[in-house]
Amino acid sequence: MSSIRVEVDQELLDRLRQLSDADIAAAMAAVGEAIRTSTLERFDTGKGPDGRPWKTSIRAQQDGGKTLVDQRALSTSIHVESSAKGVEVGTNLKYAAVHQFGATIRPKGDGLLKFKIGDQWISKREVKIPARPYLGINEEDMQEIARTIEDAVTGG
Repeated sequence: MSSIRVEVDQELLDRLRQLSDADIAAAMAAVGEAIRTSTLERFDTGKGPDGRPWKTSIRAQQDGGKTLVDQRALSTSIHVESSAKGVEVGTNLKYAAVHQFGATIRPKGDGLLKFKIGDQWISKREVKIPARPYLGINEEDMQEIARTIEDAVTGG
């Protein structure tokens, strides 16, 4: 599973413990949803958490579409798991890590990879998929997380 985990500093955790477990769980759920929303926005903007644009895919170049959103399987698989102990935002799609971190794809055995680009069949010994990070937390996300937790602590 590709995911990110949010860990909160000890002072903030001590303040959160003053609340009931249900309130902490609700705060963590809100944090998770904020991160999920931020992640989904990256699929619209085509930029990673660091603000750098993703390398445009061949499919997006040819079709005039967006990278990583052809069928929206990856973006619609982003989910949140939260509890009073923390929150995880991620996906369980097998290929998710390839897009997050990049990879070199090689055929099994001594054969070639064969695929179609446009109307032409291509054969390659390997294909390099560039990293297109969609999971992560940037400064804007950190500010949203801090506001959400502060609201939970102060009852705002």
